[in-house]
Amino acid sequence: MGLGYHTVYFLACKGAKVYMGARSEQKALDAIHQLEADGVPKGSVEWLDLDLSDPRVAKKAAERFLEKEKRLDILVNNAGISSGPFTKDKDGLLNATVVNHISPFAFTKALLPLLQATSKEQGSDVRIINLTSAAHSEVSVSSLSDKESVNKDYGTSYSGLLKTYGHTKLLNILYIKEFQRQLDSGAQPGTPNNIICISVNPGMVQTHGSYTFLSQIPVFGWVLQLISPLMFTSPRKGALNSAWAAASPEVRLGSWKEGGEKYKGVYVLPVGVLDAPSESATSERLARELWDTTEGILKELGI
Repeated sequence: MGLGYHTVYFLACKGAKVYMGARSEQKALDAIHQLEADGVPKGSVEWLDLDLSDPRVAKKAAERFLEKEKRLDILVNNAGISSGPFTKDKDGLLNATVVNHISPFAFTKALLPLLQATSKEQGSDVRIINLTSAAHSEVSVSSLSDKESVNKDYGTSYSGLLKTYGHTKLLNILYIKEFQRQLDSGAQPGTPNNIICISVNPGMVQTHGSYTFLSQIPVFGWVLQLISPLMFTSPRKGALNSAWAAASPEVRLGSWKEGGEKYKGVYVLPVGVLDAPSESATSERLARELWDTTEGILKELGI
């Protein structure tokens, strides 16, 4: 079981009603049955039919959620593609770029009105969490002002695959940074924005994707696969950072004590450790360029 499973487990065990996004109904139901066997209250987890391989389909999933629920307190964008080979879809977009950035952008955008409405309710604590990775520091970019720079393919070598993945993780951090800025700047005078956006690095976690990625390392990949249990933490431990960002009272209390700014738009290492991401990931200009370019891509797709 991966990071998503254990994040759902931690949140549901604390009393949250959780919608678990997944493409396969059978795999989702199997996971829900296992969650209940592991002690999650029966009925607290539901499947949301969510396919991130196409932003148009992802938006429809959000619309189905809006038909079911009248509030949304926490959104965790957890799903992602970490290992290649990466391929282009019918729209000319890399699957890693779509699944890791563009579809979550479209999904979150469709849910934003409900997130904002919930944040205005008394006692609410709304948060948007994006999972990222230390791999974001593998790339340095000078511009994200066009589709080609956002949808960048670094090649099929091991180094190229790592950089392509890292590029999408850089996008995740910049997206959260700009999202937080827009939410704060768009708030009405006297009514501050109460939504907190956080980029979460779960650490080096042993998942199917990371195991597959090790196999792509020339010469010594198989050796690293053998010793990976010693190098990587478990998905359960990795999910602690996501759960902390999503639900820890410290995030809300800390923000209040620091004038509402301490945890807004931040990058967090395990568990709950504020850190500075790469130089590219701190650029306000790149964050704004990414936002505008992504909006342009969605417009091209009819979203």
